Amino acid sequence: MSQVRDAGRPDPPRLAGQPVVIDTDIGGDPDDAVAFAVAALCVPDLALVLTADEHDGQRARFARHFLDLLGRPDVPVVSGRDLGNDRYLAIDGLTPADVPAQPDDVIAAVTATAEATGGPIRWVGLAPMSNLADLLTTRPPLTDQMHVTQMGGALNYRDPSRAEHNVRLDVAAAKAAIAGAARPRLVISDVTFTPDIEITPGSPVHRHLDAAEPGTWQALLGDHLDQWFAGFHPGTMQHDPLTLSAALDLPFLDFELEHIALDDIGRMHKDPDGIEVFLAHNPDYPAFWRWLLTCLDTPTPAAHTVEPARPR
Repeated sequence: MSQVRDAGRPDPPRLAGQPVVIDTDIGGDPDDAVAFAVAALCVPDLALVLTADEHDGQRARFARHFLDLLGRPDVPVVSGRDLGNDRYLAIDGLTPADVPAQPDDVIAAVTATAEATGGPIRWVGLAPMSNLADLLTTRPPLTDQMHVTQMGGALNYRDPSRAEHNVRLDVAAAKAAIAGAARPRLVISDVTFTPDIEITPGSPVHRHLDAAEPGTWQALLGDHLDQWFAGFHPGTMQHDPLTLSAALDLPFLDFELEHIALDDIGRMHKDPDGIEVFLAHNPDYPAFWRWLLTCLDTPTPAAHTVEPARPR
């Protein structure tokens, strides 16, 4: 698949080998954690993890624990913006008490990563865009260095009365981030909300994770899925791993240069006078799914287990 089918129109830049920064609301819908595992196992260029829509630093502590189990203690975690939400957390008792609070200066962490590389940075947005908006408004010189692939928005959202989740939770940030980034790639809900890429209770992936040895990253992800299925939804569609694949320039989505705008509550529509973005379309779900399963079977960089956390 080509990234963009229309000859003569610009393609999103290809940035293989450049540092990857993941901005995630891990701990809610487990598709974040699946993307996180894939990145830790299959992306040696993973340089920094930020958390968004924080819950008193719980997402960042869980991310730190998960990264350590995945054999990536080299990747720093920084706790990002807390939006005051108290929903969508499915990690009760899964982070050991001795995992410390993580640093919380997002601007300093991204600036340090940018200065260390001196070149492009691949930003993988899997969460509300609060951290990205803060960064682009506080440090405008970084705009040209940041190449943004963001999961968020929808042209035809399943509930026309509201915006897609990542936009809806911080509409002002979404507007600022999309306007401030240089032609961001948007992986919209139109291509991610499908049972073709869903993990459900009792599915092969779920059964495999639930059967894992306690204290492994697989067992932790299985426990996270169990909490999500029991308390929130009977499935998790892999919005975020598909977004990660796009940021890695893998050929599972095409992108079309479009002009879009967001209304007052964050609903997206095409607008000839709007902001230039690359919108995802034409997904190849079978190829994506094969890649995802292959990555999840990748051995950890260094086999690592710990005593599982005891439920509180």
